[in-house]
Amino acid sequence: MGNVLTTDMNISIPQEKIRLFIDSDLEPIYQKVIQQERLSSEDGLILYQSNNLLGLGFLANLVRERINGNDALYVYNQHINYTNICRNGCRFCAFSRKNGEQAAYVLSIENIVQSLKSRLNEPITEVHIVGGLNEYLPYDYYLEMLSTIKSIRPSIQIKAFTAVEVAFLAEIFGQSVEETILELKAAGLTAMPGGGAEIFSPRVRQLICSEKLSGKDWIHIAKTAHRLGVRSNATMLYGHVETLEERVAHLLALREAQDETKGFLAFIPLSFHPKNTQLSDLHKTSGFDDLKNIAVARLLLDNFVHIKPFWIMVTPKIAQIALSFGADDMDGTVIEERITHMAGAETDQVLPQMDLIRLIQEAGRIPRQRDTLYNYIEN
Repeated sequence: MGNVLTTDMNISIPQEKIRLFIDSDLEPIYQKVIQQERLSSEDGLILYQSNNLLGLGFLANLVRERINGNDALYVYNQHINYTNICRNGCRFCAFSRKNGEQAAYVLSIENIVQSLKSRLNEPITEVHIVGGLNEYLPYDYYLEMLSTIKSIRPSIQIKAFTAVEVAFLAEIFGQSVEETILELKAAGLTAMPGGGAEIFSPRVRQLICSEKLSGKDWIHIAKTAHRLGVRSNATMLYGHVETLEERVAHLLALREAQDETKGFLAFIPLSFHPKNTQLSDLHKTSGFDDLKNIAVARLLLDNFVHIKPFWIMVTPKIAQIALSFGADDMDGTVIEERITHMAGAETDQVLPQMDLIRLIQEAGRIPRQRDTLYNYIEN
């Protein structure tokens, strides 16, 4: 046996094993990782430019196991996409429709009640709610949706309304973002999902979502929610027209915001699905790029506790492998996701709890059920 390196992460790694993964480009970053030094934007670009996927996974797994050990988390959740009517019409989106257009829809409160009651026999702990920016819905609809869900399932945690939706509600109903968040919270809101971040670069947003909230404003609303006691997730949509430098800048902007508020629960890289969008000439992301984004996120986002692949987008198989590339959270059962499926996702809309547990165990991790706020649920 060769020399054994003992790091301050209490991991002993044979030198010959390290050399199987770490090449000359990754060596300086490896040294920073074992010393727990913060990586720079230059380091992030080196990581993205590297084709040494196993090396990236090796580095990311060191950080993953330092922070989360061998646990892999999941949540028993249900999705509600309450409307696809949206004033924005982003070029990357296959979900949105204009009012009166074929396939446009709004779920009534009664529809939502029926959906919830049809699954009362399931141990769902989270309802995940996102939708379009529908100018035809009254403000009371949103508050009634939350309060009705809580009346049907009082113990449920509600993760609802992205920063984009919150900004829209505040604007259209003539109130501040703070007032809007506090009223939603009083009606039952637990946390906010991380959608709408896309890529923060103004260049990219002009090309793919020119009508959407700016990246700067997205961060402002996330920070505002955190200060008001509403935690949130963060995302990055990759694999369209963004550059590697813009991916790095996006991640570092999230890291800076997290330094300030510590309010982000998890980061979720979202792979772009081009089918049925205005960017349908682009290709879907590869499994290589999906795993690379998980690994780079784990390495750059040193102040995020959880990194989560969205199996709906990357497939359960890639999400399972990602548990060795920096990820520690398999998301959840989901149940009835519409947004990505309208963009051509071929995954199921439901992943049963036992399948989630099996995938985690097969990956050599310990399955742990969590709630929205990442408290463990003992089965």
